[in-house]
Amino acid sequence: MPRYTSYPTAPHFTPAVSESQYRNWLAEMPPSSGSLYLHVPFCKAMCWYCGCHTTVASRDGPISRYLDHLTAEIDLVAGQLSGDLTVRHVHFGGGTPTLMPPARMRLLMAQLRTRFCIVEDAEIAIEIDPRTLRHEMAKMLGECGFNRASLGVQSFDHDVQKAINRVQSFEETAKAVRSLREAGLRAINFDLIYGLPGQTLNSCLETVRLALKLCPERLAVFGYAHVPSFKPHQRKIDERTLPDSELRFAQSRAIADALLQAGYVEIGLDHYALPDDPLSRAAASGRLHRNFQGYTTDAADVLLGFGASAIGRLPQGYVQNESRSPSYQKAVGAGRLPIARGYGFHDDDRLRGAIIERLMCDYRVDIASICSSFASEPAGLLAGPALAEIASAGLIEQDGWKVSVLPHARPLVRSIAAVFDAHLHRGGTHSRAV
Repeated sequence: MPRYTSYPTAPHFTPAVSESQYRNWLAEMPPSSGSLYLHVPFCKAMCWYCGCHTTVASRDGPISRYLDHLTAEIDLVAGQLSGDLTVRHVHFGGGTPTLMPPARMRLLMAQLRTRFCIVEDAEIAIEIDPRTLRHEMAKMLGECGFNRASLGVQSFDHDVQKAINRVQSFEETAKAVRSLREAGLRAINFDLIYGLPGQTLNSCLETVRLALKLCPERLAVFGYAHVPSFKPHQRKIDERTLPDSELRFAQSRAIADALLQAGYVEIGLDHYALPDDPLSRAAASGRLHRNFQGYTTDAADVLLGFGASAIGRLPQGYVQNESRSPSYQKAVGAGRLPIARGYGFHDDDRLRGAIIERLMCDYRVDIASICSSFASEPAGLLAGPALAEIASAGLIEQDGWKVSVLPHARPLVRSIAAVFDAHLHRGGTHSRAV
């Protein structure tokens, strides 16, 4: 099932959206609010579970050349805008963005502040591999205004770590957390994964116990997606050691119960946050949103993506850069926006996307209310056998135009949201629903 971090989802993007189309979309945008995503696709070693667009860099040269092209792309895109972009969210992903030299990070942040209007209280976040974080970089992040860091933990079980080629001690993680907090990054996120090779219920709970000793403000808990046909390095994982569907579900619920007992709030499908965290407050007030980073407080309909494989969203549609770093750098080096594919919105896409987002965020949706805001009729959206089948299976409750996911069916919300996906029958590679 799709994770619905976008609608339509990325498998439905096509080369029909070109560089010239993106230039036009940028030029058409009035002064507005938006967000920035920067992708740095390098790691020191390949984790065998990884589903991201990344590559191993044993030397600094490839990273330096890539950053030269990343800064050039930022200038190219900013030069196309007809008005100012006020930015409230900046996110660095990867890969491991903190592999860049601290001095390059300072220059990159200075460029972003020159090219865009980054507000004083913007959330500036970065993904970090604790094994490679150096004190100098943590200090630089604080000086550059970063205030949130997402640390990859996955599992603290040493046997599981060996099976996924990511040996990372609790002490390494604790040291990274201390460095970041001392540098002024008070908001710490952890990423955990269940369904990994050799993982057990006990090892999942032990990972949670250790993670809670470091008091993260948020945790994202994902199910491992084994797609070796799409990510060949996953073939190094022995499929015979992967938990079956029943055990995966038990692991996900055991982690959830442990975090809830510890006082965290369950946010949507796979996020948890302390009660006073902005994510918890957004969820409680119906202001939660979902984008390529998962659940978020970011309500902007403009997201500019920079770097190889980065996806952007504009009011007119989605764009995605060349996924392979050499192709990306070749395009930017020639002065071109490195667009490989995308998708132009139709009114029906915007309508269905809004419905799916509310289901994914709130577990309920008032279809008539959303249709009214799009000057559309709701009748067609509730027609057909699929929704009736889900209702008869006891997964949803329907009151007129209002649809609510019943509490026991919340882990299946992706499958329920798929009922409103007009593109799903066209195919694509997706992960398990749980």
